[in-house]
Amino acid sequence: MSGKRPAVVLLSGGLDSATCLAIANDEGYAVHAISFRYGQRHEYELGRAQRLAEHFGVASHQVVDINLSQFGGSALTDESIGVPKSDSVEQIGDQIPVTYVPARNTVFLSLGLAMAETIEAMDVFIGVNALDYSGYPDCRPEYIQAFETMANLATKAGVEGRALKIHTPLINLTKAEIIAKGIALGVDYSMTLSCYDPGEGGIPCGRCDACLLRLKGFRENGMSDPSLAVE
Repeated sequence: MSGKRPAVVLLSGGLDSATCLAIANDEGYAVHAISFRYGQRHEYELGRAQRLAEHFGVASHQVVDINLSQFGGSALTDESIGVPKSDSVEQIGDQIPVTYVPARNTVFLSLGLAMAETIEAMDVFIGVNALDYSGYPDCRPEYIQAFETMANLATKAGVEGRALKIHTPLINLTKAEIIAKGIALGVDYSMTLSCYDPGEGGIPCGRCDACLLRLKGFRENGMSDPSLAVE
């Protein structure tokens, strides 16, 4: 049995969550990854999450089934709503986009919290970002702080004085800074997929908000996006 402290890492298979996993691993935690099949448009990202979990030798990796598509309300869970496409980052609007999935991070963090309590982990990592991101309300620092406060009120561990910490190591980084950090920690970004609307085999569309922000980050590092060279 490892003497490392356990931590739960929310792992989507995208660029940010892969970097978050690498950071938790580098900080010496025994990583227990959790991914979600939540009724999203595609499951290519779950295959990427599995590859990343194997690459980093996590202590465990669970895929949890929930169905947010029952409610719809998002281009990521309702195929009748088109995913917005643009030709540049500058064209991305400043309103909360239709790719926002209502309550998704609240649901994910709650299930991550349940897993953490079960395995007696006091640390949960999530790769939210409040700089180069699509404007989702559940990626903001004040939301994370509020959830952490709630978690410590709502759990047996919290009541017993063992405080749970929600780690957001990427929250104040640009996409370029996230990529640079991940490369330094051995992340192979060809394993990741960020696209909201990929084509056959998981080929990124290159024009959704997630693709454009990701491409900008690689450009600012003087690199091309390695995910464009994989299946």
